[in-house]
Amino acid sequence: MRRLITPASRQTTRRSSHAHLSRRHVLLGGAAALFGGSLAQADPGLRVVSIGGGITEIVYALGAQNLLVGVDTTSTFPAAVSRLPSVGYARLLSAEGILALTPSLVLATAEAGPPAVLQQLRGSGIALQILNADHNFEGLITNIQAVGKAIGHLDAAQSLAAKTTCEWNQVQREVAAAEQHPRVLFLMGFDTARMMVAGQGTAAQAMLDYAGAHNAVRGYSGYRPLTPESLIAARPEVLLTTRQALEAGGVAGLLRQPGMAQTPAGKAQRVVTLDTMFLLGFGPRLPLAVQTLHRDLLASLSS
Repeated sequence: MRRLITPASRQTTRRSSHAHLSRRHVLLGGAAALFGGSLAQADPGLRVVSIGGGITEIVYALGAQNLLVGVDTTSTFPAAVSRLPSVGYARLLSAEGILALTPSLVLATAEAGPPAVLQQLRGSGIALQILNADHNFEGLITNIQAVGKAIGHLDAAQSLAAKTTCEWNQVQREVAAAEQHPRVLFLMGFDTARMMVAGQGTAAQAMLDYAGAHNAVRGYSGYRPLTPESLIAARPEVLLTTRQALEAGGVAGLLRQPGMAQTPAGKAQRVVTLDTMFLLGFGPRLPLAVQTLHRDLLASLSS
């Protein structure tokens, strides 16, 4: 189980490392200024907190996991990451919890927050690297290179970027050759009161586009509730959701939602599920995630 930083543990850690942190802040100030809050050369004493599951996966893919001293709750892959202390949810961070780990570098996406906490981290003297949060392949490559530069693993980053690009090109050729383009409804969550579905500008929309599928709902951005009437009108051929979303009611619970039985997907019981961060994390596994989604969607049409 991952150890969550508590007030008591913060006090103990802060007392034991206060002198070390103070000395490091003096040394890091110049480096942070030169590289926008990051470090340009490898530092054997580097202590990294990673905020964002995709960013944490990049650190592992670069073989630099030994530098990590803490991660956020969206960092779930690989399994070994569960042994690291947690600093909480990426959008609801606590500066105190992060500072208690005495990091020299914090890597975070632009989705991290709240802003006041990020400002407090900057004011503490810790190097803070804000990374791309765009849901696209180009953003992934940018982040691989940025993380490699920040932690002094430039060669590994270049190799990873080249390998990922090669895999991506192969997957896109496979998707382009497909003749079927199913209408898919992505559900972030559901209960007896409402279903939350993905519109434009979401990670789910980007994944559907990359996998050669059509979003069954149009005309709005972000995640919104969907009424049974709108569900029926959307006529999804396949339902896509995460394994975590199904933990409560399972596939049977999803198919019992009002209006579901009147859709092509509900009638045929076509449901595709993938792990949340695998599907929506936009880390180094993106080519594999797109390929898996593409194949699973097409397989569901023939089942």
